[in-house]
Amino acid sequence: MTPVELSRTVLHAVRCAVDAGQLSVAVPERVVVSEPGAGGCGEYATNVALQLARAAGKPPRTVAEILRPRLIAADGIEDVVVTGPGFLNFRLGHEVDPLQDLVREIRGRGLRYGHGDALAGQVLALRVPYEVRAEVVADAVVRIVASQGGRATVEHQGGRAIVQHHGGRAAVEHGEFVDLRPVPAPEDPAPLGPDAARWALLHPAPHDRPRITADHLVQREGNPLFRVRYAHARVRSLGRGAARLGFAAEPGPLNGARADTAVTTAPQTPAPHAPAPHAPALHTPLSDYPRILTAAATHRAPDRLARHLVTVADAVLPFLTCVLPIGEEKPSAAHRARLALAEAAGTVLAGGLSLLGIDAPEHL
Repeated sequence: MTPVELSRTVLHAVRCAVDAGQLSVAVPERVVVSEPGAGGCGEYATNVALQLARAAGKPPRTVAEILRPRLIAADGIEDVVVTGPGFLNFRLGHEVDPLQDLVREIRGRGLRYGHGDALAGQVLALRVPYEVRAEVVADAVVRIVASQGGRATVEHQGGRAIVQHHGGRAAVEHGEFVDLRPVPAPEDPAPLGPDAARWALLHPAPHDRPRITADHLVQREGNPLFRVRYAHARVRSLGRGAARLGFAAEPGPLNGARADTAVTTAPQTPAPHAPAPHAPALHTPLSDYPRILTAAATHRAPDRLARHLVTVADAVLPFLTCVLPIGEEKPSAAHRARLALAEAAGTVLAGGLSLLGIDAPEHL
């Protein structure tokens, strides 16, 4: 509950008390809510009972006690305490913010966010032809399957297992046989370099013909690989900028309150720093990442992961413009929370690129 919402809630309680005949007063046009004074408690307080006492013909504490039950019953208020001659002090209930919880989870798990045990105990024997795209897809599948608790071997058709990545150990166990035969690359992707070559082979669906062109090297918005790596590098750059300004990431509300907490029922004055309008768009792609990883492992489809990383990058890039203070702004709790959200997105990008075998650069 914001201070303005609390002010309106107090006015509503006064109006209800008047309608019920408990108070005989004119409902005021405004109620001031401010930080508790000496002897007060909670987050906010109001002197509305002292305002109404003379007109009501009752002591201020009596007026406060009349209003208290209605205020306690209001959504978002955890407790109301009457102090002094009749001040109403509010302790607010704090709703769970799913985006904050998600940021905390990602920060807690780091690059292992999204890893699970959906394929625990399963061993896959991936059979591939002697072809570069099939080899690269199989290598990515091995990594993604391992992220979900499974193991995968890679063998050329008719041969024994030749590649195994699982906790650094080699193995030749054979489990379920899976044929991986994506549409072959039309030419050698090696001239693109290792990262762009892998992306060119992994980003398209297996039934699509990959493009082996220099477009994968161009640093512009039309290049999905560039957008993903640029978004990660921007996040890392913001972290360095925040360190220079003397603050670090900390999950919390993304929009700060005004320094002056006294409010009325008049329209709100804008916050002293810009809001974060693009933040909600990040919740779905970040929370969907574990599901995408599981699907990519189950269906042996690293292209699903690659395309999802593009979605994450496209969601975070517009948000990054409001992370650091602008002009004379001072770093606030909101800036720390925004940096935490940006870094959570950067963690997802880095973790996904790592599973694809592609570098996530700190600078670009």
